[in-house]
Amino acid sequence: MTQQAACPRRIAVVTTSRADYSHLYWPLRELAAHPGVELGVFVLGPHLSPEFGNTIAEIERDGFPIKARIECLLSSDTDTGMAKTIGIAILGLADALTAWRPDLLLLIADRYEMLAPASVALALRIPIAHIEGGEVSQGAIDDHIRNALTKLAHIHFTSTQTARRRVIAMGEEPWRVHHAGAPSLDHMRRSALLDRAALEARLGLALTPPTLVAAWHPVTILRDTNAEADAFFAALAQTPGQLIFVYPNADAGSHALIERTRALAASRSNTHIYVNLDAITYWSLLAQADALLGNSSSGIMEAASFALPVVNVGMRQQGRERAPNILDAPAETEAIRTTIRHALSPQFRASLRGMANPYGNGTAAETITRVLTSVPLGNLLIKQPVPIPEESSHA
Repeated sequence: MTQQAACPRRIAVVTTSRADYSHLYWPLRELAAHPGVELGVFVLGPHLSPEFGNTIAEIERDGFPIKARIECLLSSDTDTGMAKTIGIAILGLADALTAWRPDLLLLIADRYEMLAPASVALALRIPIAHIEGGEVSQGAIDDHIRNALTKLAHIHFTSTQTARRRVIAMGEEPWRVHHAGAPSLDHMRRSALLDRAALEARLGLALTPPTLVAAWHPVTILRDTNAEADAFFAALAQTPGQLIFVYPNADAGSHALIERTRALAASRSNTHIYVNLDAITYWSLLAQADALLGNSSSGIMEAASFALPVVNVGMRQQGRERAPNILDAPAETEAIRTTIRHALSPQFRASLRGMANPYGNGTAAETITRVLTSVPLGNLLIKQPVPIPEESSHA
């Protein structure tokens, strides 16, 4: 019997919300099927909140082994609530990761809750692998969190080559940094998306054109996280067409946004709200919609795979690498309306035919699994310092 068969590699994966779970689905599938892996999923945050759809049920339906359910999300709408959520998550994860000590801990992206498992893993000397480091989103505290996770992590999986170079520029050794692509794009290659009729049945409505999908989240770098929302909601109120709104994430200001969305639906005809759409339904909707509006990273990363016009509003995604389908608009009502009209023009849609998505081709899960199951664990915690250039004599 081989040593690997006798002692499988124990890999823990943390998921906090519908968004990161949709990205982690195929890496989880690959890891769960690998004979040399003992997989454990740690679920926390909005997944366990009825207010955000109790999405842990989706993980349970998919059959992944849940090792711990960490109740930590405060029913709050403030930055103080966000900070306390991190603390509560640390307390729960400290016990959970001590009880089931993994050989590796896999984290993704840039949500504030991810600071908790990273901090606990550091104290417990558990090596961290991180997905989607090296990107830029200057309009959110996510940008700082992503960079912090990069420096705490020991293995990196980047979505683009530019992101890989940025991680290396931050002092990470090149052998630790792997260009994998965004794992959410694996759905486009490996999952069976719904056709228009099946999607309409799932949503319970007819997709009459123009069908506009709206996804708007708090801009957490601003003291007033909803300062840009006024212009966005005003523009939507004046924009014709069918509007499909998905709930915001659980950042400070999300409760106020939910109320604004409900008020818009009450006053604007042909407006529909969904608390949660599973990954297959959401990607299928992007494949059938006429445009995506808002400030969501899904407009930047996934919509390009469908050559879907995106009106990206305000500063939340500032600095992200962009495909040609992105039309940026300042958070000004008339500018947003003008940009929406441009996005819906046949000429613009036609100009996107044949475009490529810079975030990958749908093979990320395979790369992630290959590296996690083969990287030597000995001395993985010990990073070599980046050489410091000599000071110029003219300094």
